[in-house]
Amino acid sequence: MIRKLSRSVREYLLSSILAPLFVVGEVILEVIIPMLMAQLIDFGINTKNMDNIFKTGVMLVAACLLSLLCGALAGMFAAKASAGFAKNLRKDMFYNVQSFSFSNIDKFSTSSLVTRLTTDVTNVQNAYQMIVRAAFRSPAMIVFSLIMAFRINKTISLFYLAAVPILALAFLFIFSNAHPIFEKVFKTYDKLNNIVGENLHGIRVVKSYVREDYEDKKFKNISGEIYDLFIRAEKIIIFNMPVMQLVIYACMIMLSWFSAKFIVASGNNPDIGLTTGQLTSLYSYLMQMLINLMMLSMIFLMIVISKASAERICEVLDEKSDLTDGEKMIKEVKDGSVVFENVSFSYNGGDKYCLSDVDIKINSGEVIGVIGGTGSSKSSLVQLIPRLYDATKGRVLVGGEDVRDYELETLRNEVAMVLQKNVLFSGTIKENLRWGNPDATEEELVRVCKLAQADDFIEKLPYKYDTYIEQGGTNVSGGQKQRLCIARALLKKPKILILDDSTSAVDTKTDALIRKAFAQEIPDTTKFIIAQRVSSVEDADKIIVLEGGKVNGFGTHKELLKTNAIYKEVYESQVKGGKADE
Repeated sequence: MIRKLSRSVREYLLSSILAPLFVVGEVILEVIIPMLMAQLIDFGINTKNMDNIFKTGVMLVAACLLSLLCGALAGMFAAKASAGFAKNLRKDMFYNVQSFSFSNIDKFSTSSLVTRLTTDVTNVQNAYQMIVRAAFRSPAMIVFSLIMAFRINKTISLFYLAAVPILALAFLFIFSNAHPIFEKVFKTYDKLNNIVGENLHGIRVVKSYVREDYEDKKFKNISGEIYDLFIRAEKIIIFNMPVMQLVIYACMIMLSWFSAKFIVASGNNPDIGLTTGQLTSLYSYLMQMLINLMMLSMIFLMIVISKASAERICEVLDEKSDLTDGEKMIKEVKDGSVVFENVSFSYNGGDKYCLSDVDIKINSGEVIGVIGGTGSSKSSLVQLIPRLYDATKGRVLVGGEDVRDYELETLRNEVAMVLQKNVLFSGTIKENLRWGNPDATEEELVRVCKLAQADDFIEKLPYKYDTYIEQGGTNVSGGQKQRLCIARALLKKPKILILDDSTSAVDTKTDALIRKAFAQEIPDTTKFIIAQRVSSVEDADKIIVLEGGKVNGFGTHKELLKTNAIYKEVYESQVKGGKADE
């Protein structure tokens, strides 16, 4: 895990090295200061020697200033290293997520990915800053202070070592009990973010159904769960401070008792016992060691918390797309022909197929309607064409080649897809349209918008094509959003165009005008039209009727009316039923 995370340090490696180097310099200077203080007391103040007082005082000031400088530089490099590490870590995670197939994304919820990219990275960033600075400072300070204490008096310094096993046992208890709780905390954070995101996304539905109280209750329950988990963790963590204080006060009492005996016995003679200055130094070294032991315990707790976050981050970094470029790396799609050869598909790769034994041949340039009840796997069928998923069994051929043999970018550039859930991004209409072609001219933008019947409403907007679209397209209607998404897809000039129920929010007249524009302007493009309305597909060259993930019928409108009971029933319920209502 550490090796994987360390790959994100990269250009901040120098800062990560300089920070602990300056920390060590700061520690050495801080350890020298008590020694100088002892000399000042014993050979300056006690002997009333002003020359010694002046010389030692200058050395003390210089040591303090240099220590301050080293500390400031260590802090600066540590901050730079940790912030840069977090930046690279987010970049690496986001870059990897962009390569995910739909099946990879299905393993993580949106809220979980957001938590990992924000909260979890922040936890790891804080831990990294502590590691490159405090994690070097505390052990170094403890070691150097202990060495200096042993130089003064070995017998008394042995008491310091007695604190180590006590604190080690306390740390082990805290780690083994707190870490599993923090793992649960971050998983619960995912649920919290999911509830908040779902509520904000569907706030209009919540208000229209007056379900605010229900949503409040959901939020309160999950928030309370996080509260309970943190309380459980804190009950374990609070042992850290009392144990530290017990050790500190015990060491101070023992030092005071035995040091006093040494001073009395020696008569303040450094050759046979302990001097007042040396006792002062021992107190300083004791406090330095114990304070840094306390700091070490805080670092330890930070690592306990961040370990759960680091594991979650590594899960995203380790996830590899199950869709990769084909071995043949074909970089040209010859035409828009599509063939399904005995295709079966399961989302989880198991034996329960949502598509079974699909065997269909479609010629380039044909208009193919796809119709069927809810859950008949209409969307699943067309998502196999641009390899958003791979067929579990059988083959899907585009342009006469297995889709798994293409370079992914080549295949998807030739297949434009307007998904069932239309998505617009924050930015102007022009910026949204140019997702289809970044180099499109304004004339091309207007042309595709006219084909998609979007130009009329765009021209009525205050800033026309420069009108700003809010995130998710919340400031345009459902029908307007659909037409903009169709225009965006047309800018790709694809060999295959898939409309996944993407005209459901427009009226029948506009739907007919869009289909007419397709027939006149892009006759060589193979068009798949998934629809609930028979009127949207009755003019298609062929219509696929799906039921329960199987092809129940395949033919023209007239043929299916004669031979397919499901299609005939749908047609009569919509067309004849509509006339009866009139």
